[in-house]
Amino acid sequence: MSQTQSMSLDEKLAISNRAIKLKKNGDREGYERLMKTIPLPSYHAKFIKEKFGLKYLVNGGWNLSEAEAEFGQNWLGC
Repeated sequence: MSQTQSMSLDEKLAISNRAIKLKKNGDREGYERLMKTIPLPSYHAKFIKEKFGLKYLVNGGWNLSEAEAEFGQNWLGC
């Protein structure tokens, strides 16, 4: 279940800005969908996995590429 490689800060900011515009225009689902394409920081992914479980983390739709890079693909158990 390998996801896209690293994303630059400029790329993350560009996506975030587009997502914020969607939210301001009332498209909350579009905002959430776009924000989930930004890699979830590995420490946050680890917290979610420990607090809510692997299934919740994997099914959440987040980009987990940073966690995979730091912890390895086996960390997800997939």
